[in-house]
Amino acid sequence: MTATATSARQESHGLLSMIVELRAWIFLLLLVIFFEVWARSAYGQSFVINAYNLQAIGIFATAPLLLGLGQTFVIISAGIDLSVGFTMGLAAVVSAHAANMASGVLGLDLFTAMLFGLVAGIGVALIPGLVNGLLIAKLRVPPFIGTLGMYGVARGAAYLLAGGMTVPVSNAWYAWIGNGRVLGVPILVIITVIVVLLMHYLLSQTRFGQHTYAFGASRAAAVRSGINVSSLTIKLYVLSAVCAGLAGALYSGRFAAGAAQAGEPLLLDSIAAVVIGGASLFGGSGNIAGTVAGALVIATIQYGLVFINVEPFWQFVAVGVVIIISVLVDQSQRRLLGGRKDE
Repeated sequence: MTATATSARQESHGLLSMIVELRAWIFLLLLVIFFEVWARSAYGQSFVINAYNLQAIGIFATAPLLLGLGQTFVIISAGIDLSVGFTMGLAAVVSAHAANMASGVLGLDLFTAMLFGLVAGIGVALIPGLVNGLLIAKLRVPPFIGTLGMYGVARGAAYLLAGGMTVPVSNAWYAWIGNGRVLGVPILVIITVIVVLLMHYLLSQTRFGQHTYAFGASRAAAVRSGINVSSLTIKLYVLSAVCAGLAGALYSGRFAAGAAQAGEPLLLDSIAAVVIGGASLFGGSGNIAGTVAGALVIATIQYGLVFINVEPFWQFVAVGVVIIISVLVDQSQRRLLGGRKDE
């Protein structure tokens, strides 16, 4: 009888654990069902079986997802990167300037100028990432404070380089990268999918990913096991900055202009995507698939509310509520399933 009860309890915990792990996908499914029912009853058309809607949601999700991919690694390591928004803005401005200079001053063809702009944007993002890593790893500055300081530095640098304005880009290849399609699929979505697959492999199949989980679960245990936590920390924040740099470089192509404030509203979305996707802010848990689901949840909320003619300001309320629910679920999971306790 006791063995039966124990087995039943284990099965119950296993089912509950699976539901909790898949909560972002379950919530995404519920959102899709809600908007589908609304669309059919109010407009007599489908929300899901609509290529335009799916492409719009995909494009909405690309920027916060790119930021969220790097943020996933940082949050799994029990850190946080508050500088990604203006690192993205700095990269967008530098990409625009570099592309213009390459085609104008250097006389390069438009394709090469586009590549030059992309590389310059990603390259300049290495600077705030490296500084963040050094501050946190070498000087033991708390991640919240260190990256908040870099938030201000990157913000000021981006506005100074842009002269307080947007920097227009006139490059047909750059515009194609930002707005073109291959077989009906936006180039931005294709690039993001490729980056997602690379990040998934890096986190789940490499020693770097294993060390990231170990570091987030217990710094002391990671040190005792021989992991160079200082080097790992620097690499994590550089990786986060590179993702932000890529997002900024692509922004300039999508909008034909670099803007210092490009990523400012996306900081919350990048963290929200990771948290909604199941990562714990206490470190040691999370995955790329969950972050993808979290970004799609946010994009579906944002586009769906516009689709049903709700004031756009309700997007912030909806995303905030989802974040709170996700954190409450995470806390409940810890209590019910014997997870790591808050200290």
